[in-house]
Parts: sequence; C-alpha cells; structure tokens
Amino acid sequence: MKILSLLKTTTFLIWLTAGMISVSIGTSIWAVQATFAVTRLATEAASTTVRHRKELSATVMRLKAKARLKRMVTMIPLAGLAAGAYFEEQEYQEWLAENPNGTRSNYLCELAAVSSEIIEEVLVGLPAAMQPAPVTINSMIPPCETD
Repeated sequence: MKILSLLKTTTFLIWLTAGMISVSIGTSIWAVQATFAVTRLATEAASTTVRHRKELSATVMRLKAKARLKRMVTMIPLAGLAAGAYFEEQEYQEWLAENPNGTRSNYLCELAAVSSEIIEEVLVGLPAAMQPAPVTINSMIPPCETD
C-alpha cells in the first residue's frame, strides 16, 4: 500500500512538474513574441512619423512657394491684376466645392473674417505706436449676415 501511495505521489509530482515546465516555456515564448511585436510596431511608428514629418514639410514648402509665386506675379502691374483676379476666382471655386450651398457673399464674409484675424495677428507684432486703433480696423470690415 505504501508503495502504491508513493507511486501515486511521485506520478503526480512528475506530472505537476512537467505541466509547470510546459507552462513556463509557453509563457516565455509568448513574452519573446510580444517583445518582438512591440519592437516591430515601435520601429514602424517611428519610421511613419519621420515619413509624415517629411511629407508635411514638403507640403508646407510647396504652399509657401505657391504663395510666394502669387505675390511675385501680383507685383507686376497689369499681369498682377489679372493674376490676382484669377487666383481669387480659383480660391472661390475651391471654397464653393467645399460649400455647395454657399454664395459669393458668404465666401466674402468668411474671407473677411479670416483676413481680420490675420491682420490682428500682424498688428499685435507691431510696436504700440504703429498699431491703429481697433475701431479703425473694425470700421473697414463690412457687416456680414451670419447663419
């Protein structure tokens, strides 16, 4: 009887040890795989960030060059007048594509609002003696109907 009890206990301990070893090995393999996956994802994220930053920089440079070209063309008196009108019409058509129910007066009101914000930013950078009174600027902006 003692031998049978000893055999049962030994068998159970061997089975328990083998189970623990297999769980330990499985967990270790899972941890290594997870580490590799995290490393791969971190590398992909870093490379995507760098690529996005380069694309964004290229886009910003392209927009700056386009704006610079528009400014240079508008400096030429007669051609500048025609180019300015063309550029404005092009921007209106782009705006109209984004706002199909919009009218030209809506576009002009939106343009005036954005322009006044930019003018405000520029004027804040000027010395106090050169800044016009806010009433002067506000009187130049035509009243717009808001929806």
